Amino acid sequence: MYVCNCNGIREREIRAAIASGALRPAEIFRACGQTPQCARCVCDMRKMLSEQDEALRYAAE
Repeated sequence: MYVCNCNGIREREIRAAIASGALRPAEIFRACGQTPQCARCVCDMRKMLSEQDEALRYAAE
Protein backbone atom coordinates (compact mmCIF):
# COMPACT_ATOMS: atom_id res chain seq x y z
CA MET A 1 0.00 0.00 0.00
CA TYR A 2 1.28 3.47 -0.84
CA VAL A 3 1.63 5.76 2.15
CA CYS A 4 3.26 8.63 0.26
CA ASN A 5 1.62 9.14 -3.10
CA CYS A 6 3.83 12.09 -4.08
CA ASN A 7 7.02 10.04 -3.82
CA GLY A 8 5.60 6.56 -4.31
CA ILE A 9 6.77 5.32 -0.91
CA ARG A 10 5.10 2.10 0.19
CA GLU A 11 4.31 0.95 3.69
CA ARG A 12 6.93 -1.81 3.55
CA GLU A 13 9.63 0.74 2.64
CA ILE A 14 8.64 2.87 5.62
CA ARG A 15 8.68 -0.14 7.94
CA ALA A 16 12.12 -1.09 6.60
CA ALA A 17 13.40 2.44 7.26
CA ILE A 18 12.01 2.31 10.80
CA ALA A 19 13.59 -1.10 11.35
CA SER A 20 16.89 0.38 10.17
CA GLY A 21 16.71 3.08 12.82
CA ALA A 22 14.64 5.95 11.43
CA LEU A 23 13.06 7.85 14.33
CA ARG A 24 11.37 10.74 12.51
CA PRO A 25 9.54 11.22 9.20
CA ALA A 26 12.49 13.22 7.85
CA GLU A 27 14.74 10.21 8.45
CA ILE A 28 12.25 7.95 6.67
CA PHE A 29 12.27 10.23 3.62
CA ARG A 30 16.08 10.28 3.67
CA ALA A 31 16.27 6.49 3.96
CA CYS A 32 13.95 6.20 0.94
CA GLY A 33 15.99 8.73 -1.04
CA GLN A 34 13.09 11.17 -1.22
CA THR A 35 12.08 14.60 0.08
CA PRO A 36 8.70 15.60 1.50
CA GLN A 37 6.27 17.14 -0.97
CA CYS A 38 2.76 17.81 0.38
CA ALA A 39 3.44 16.12 3.78
CA ARG A 40 0.02 14.44 3.96
CA CYS A 41 1.79 11.17 4.72
CA VAL A 42 3.69 12.51 7.74
CA CYS A 43 0.81 11.74 10.13
CA ASP A 44 0.74 8.14 8.90
CA MET A 45 4.51 7.89 9.28
CA ARG A 46 4.33 9.22 12.83
CA LYS A 47 1.64 6.66 13.62
CA MET A 48 3.84 3.87 12.28
CA LEU A 49 6.79 5.16 14.32
CA SER A 50 4.60 5.24 17.43
CA GLU A 51 3.36 1.70 16.81
CA GLN A 52 6.94 0.46 16.48
CA ASP A 53 7.97 2.29 19.65
CA GLU A 54 5.05 0.79 21.54
CA ALA A 55 5.83 -2.71 20.26
CA LEU A 56 9.43 -2.38 21.43
CA ARG A 57 8.27 -1.20 24.84
CA TYR A 58 6.05 -4.27 25.25
CA ALA A 59 8.82 -6.55 24.05
CA ALA A 60 11.17 -5.13 26.69
CA GLU A 61 8.77 -6.00 29.52
